[in-house]
Amino acid sequence: MKMKLHVLEISSLFLFVFEHRNMKCMTCKGKYDGDAGACKQCYEDLKAKVALLTMPHQFSISFAPDLSLFACDDGHPDGPVQVSAHTVVLASRSPVFGAILDNGATEIHFYELMLGDLCDFVNYLYTAEICLDQKLARTLLGVAEKYQLHHLKDLCQKFLVSNLNWDNSLATYTFGHDRNDKQIIDAALKLITNNIEKLASSDEYAELKRSHPQLVIEIYERHFASL
Repeated sequence: MKMKLHVLEISSLFLFVFEHRNMKCMTCKGKYDGDAGACKQCYEDLKAKVALLTMPHQFSISFAPDLSLFACDDGHPDGPVQVSAHTVVLASRSPVFGAILDNGATEIHFYELMLGDLCDFVNYLYTAEICLDQKLARTLLGVAEKYQLHHLKDLCQKFLVSNLNWDNSLATYTFGHDRNDKQIIDAALKLITNNIEKLASSDEYAELKRSHPQLVIEIYERHFASL
């Protein structure tokens, strides 16, 4: 009887461990070890969102927006289009915004953003959510660096790296150098050197040789170092 009970206990323990080693993350649906409801990556992403959206005690938000944000007018007949926001939201999200607004500013101009991009950016500041594409990720990476929005910068970097492919690798590599972003440069270089024979015959590669010959040298240095 004791032997049967011992076997049953071991079986139950094995089943408990097995189940907890094959939990599905509620966010990405991937399997992970543990029972927290989220894998480590999604948990860290959630913590970063909470940190961004947490409003410090010294800030209190009013119902009515009190700040005007302006995008690049791009020749709009009425000039730059205004997007309304709350001063306390921007000031709590970025130390750069905080410094600007502490000096009494009631409007901020984003000359690098078109109206649609600005609306997406403002929505991100309120929700920590954004739907990126290649163009928007590149644009907002620069904005994130300028205003020290580390969570947004991380999102843009991860998007550009995870969406690297044969078609956009050279453009992403050049962009990475323009921003001096080692994470993007290294990821793009790895893909490029693994497909150097195909890429070397493309029009994009010919343009890169003409416009950025020093980058072509770096590509071949990395390629030969990997042989």
